[in-house]
Amino acid sequence: MCTLPVAISFISMPVRAQTDTIVGRKVITNARLVGIGATQILDTYLSPEKYTGTELRYISHTVREREGRRWSREMVHQGSIARADNRSGNGDEIAGRYQFGYGWHLNWYGLDGRLHLKAGGMIDADLGFIYNTRNGNNPSQAIAALNLTPSAAISYQFTVKRRAINVSLEAEIPLIGLRFSPNYGQSYYEIFSEGNYDRNIAPTFIGNAPSMRHLLAVDFPLLKTVCRIGYLGDFRQAHVNSLKSHIYTHAVVIGIVKKFKFIKIR
Repeated sequence: MCTLPVAISFISMPVRAQTDTIVGRKVITNARLVGIGATQILDTYLSPEKYTGTELRYISHTVREREGRRWSREMVHQGSIARADNRSGNGDEIAGRYQFGYGWHLNWYGLDGRLHLKAGGMIDADLGFIYNTRNGNNPSQAIAALNLTPSAAISYQFTVKRRAINVSLEAEIPLIGLRFSPNYGQSYYEIFSEGNYDRNIAPTFIGNAPSMRHLLAVDFPLLKTVCRIGYLGDFRQAHVNSLKSHIYTHAVVIGIVKKFKFIKIR
């Protein structure tokens, strides 16, 4: 009897291992805040009186950065409405504004990432109106300004009962810009109907329009959300074409902060 050997061969196929590489993580942090506070309005084109009242404000603040890079981009939208009375209580002014800022910042980190510093600049636009309910002629004033604004911020993170708390302070000071303004005694009819231009686009700088905005805030976790509460000081003023104007605001802001990470794989 013959025995036929049966051979079983295993053929190993070469397998090429493919390694995915993460080339960058884009991080977007967005804070949405609502604020309420006291405001003071002065515009000598409408009235020599100072008007005091209440302002409501909405803020959307977005920071875009990429891990491993030191530059970040920032975009800020703000909308506000205010109503203010004069000292006699027989007249009021209504102000509405939209502010937009877009900027770039250089970032530094220290203390194992707990300390964060950034500095840079923004292009800052301010549009709006002031309406005086007592005036028959020239009852309203337009707000239109464009500025180059240096800005900086510092934040520090620590833990309380294993919860991360972040304290931050940011500030902006407009340096130079352009601002629309009627001249002293000039009506809007003369400007837009008769075409009488009289230096209505005026240059501004820190000397004739000293202004500042700063926000002191605390971020803290609440349930599954990060909340922010803080103090906003926004002080805008100008003295151009022999006219003075300012809007000073002190407000409490509160809202939520969300962070998104986008991973790019190559």
